[in-house]
This record gives sequence, structure tokens and C-alpha cells, in this order.
Amino acid sequence: MATLVYNTQTIRDEVVRIVCSIKRIKPSQLLRAKDFTELNFDILDVVDIILKVEKSFGVVIPDEVPVYSVDDFVRFIYSQTPRQAV
Repeated sequence: MATLVYNTQTIRDEVVRIVCSIKRIKPSQLLRAKDFTELNFDILDVVDIILKVEKSFGVVIPDEVPVYSVDDFVRFIYSQTPRQAV
């Protein structure tokens, strides 16, 4: 079985795709926002995003991990996935 290797741009692109599909917003609008509260996301929106991101990347995001923005997701997922040796 092959191990998938992610870089931050690949992770960002997939997280943006997931969030935009759930909330039906444009990627440019999402990326301009500092965090999800600027876009009026509620806790249920964030939980839905977490569940889809976990499924997409095969990771579990613990409750204590703060995920308030796309960057938060990218940092956490990148820290949990294998990286290709340089």
C-alpha cells in the first residue's frame, strides 16, 4: 500500500475545496478571511468541516486542537502526515 505524501499547498487546496463545498462560498472569499467567524460560520459548520477533513486525509483531529481557519487545518494535517525526504 502506498503512503500518500502531502505538501502544504496540496493540503490547503483540499481544505479550501471542502470548506467551499460545504458553505458554498468562493475560495477567494474564504482565503481573505482571517478565521471562520468572519464568515459567520457556527460551531456546526466547523464540526462538519472537521469531519470531512478527517475523512479526506485519514486523520483524527482531537477536540483540543484549535481549528478556526484554513491555516489551522493545514498546520495540523501537515504535522500528522508523512513528508517526502529531500
